[in-house]
Amino acid sequence: MIDYDTLTEKIRDYTEAHVKPARYDHCVRVAEMCVKLCRRYGLDENKGYLVGIGHDMCKDMPRDKMVETALRDGNPITDFEKTKLSLLHGRAAAVMMKEKFGITDNDILEAVANHVSGKVGLCDLGKVLFLADKTEPGRPQSTDEYRANLMKLTLDQMFLSVIKENYEFIKNKGYEIYPDTLKMIEYCERAIREPQESQV
Repeated sequence: MIDYDTLTEKIRDYTEAHVKPARYDHCVRVAEMCVKLCRRYGLDENKGYLVGIGHDMCKDMPRDKMVETALRDGNPITDFEKTKLSLLHGRAAAVMMKEKFGITDNDILEAVANHVSGKVGLCDLGKVLFLADKTEPGRPQSTDEYRANLMKLTLDQMFLSVIKENYEFIKNKGYEIYPDTLKMIEYCERAIREPQESQV
């Protein structure tokens, strides 16, 4: 049985000590947003708060150490990640959660490792963290009305909406787009469509 109170406090303390104050404030808002989303979609709120408070614990880590830490998950660094090494902070944080804090829960590790860009077939906790990170109240577009409208959707519908919005934002800025973004959009559209078709 995991003692989430103790574990979360350890992760909170580590995060606060290793990131800039503004980044820590962001982590608190993401954790609180994760709890709201977990409550809305029937997921474990303890896990939600934990992934939220710790998701950026490695964001301010020196790049060489971030790369070294991320590589311990056994996966190679992709060409896309090589273009901007800070993208590895999610993978590094998942490694830290496993090695330093003894977390073995696959959903927690998957959520944290993939919160930067998402992935095809991401677990529901991962969707919640991705959404909370992109829509927490400190984000410029995230008004009360904006969040209220999103919360009317199913989890998959909300995930799809925010991925599309994020895709357009990145494209308009002229930044390089995560290679699997269009695959994620197609996957989500199919997941939403197929249950409806099966009911016909």
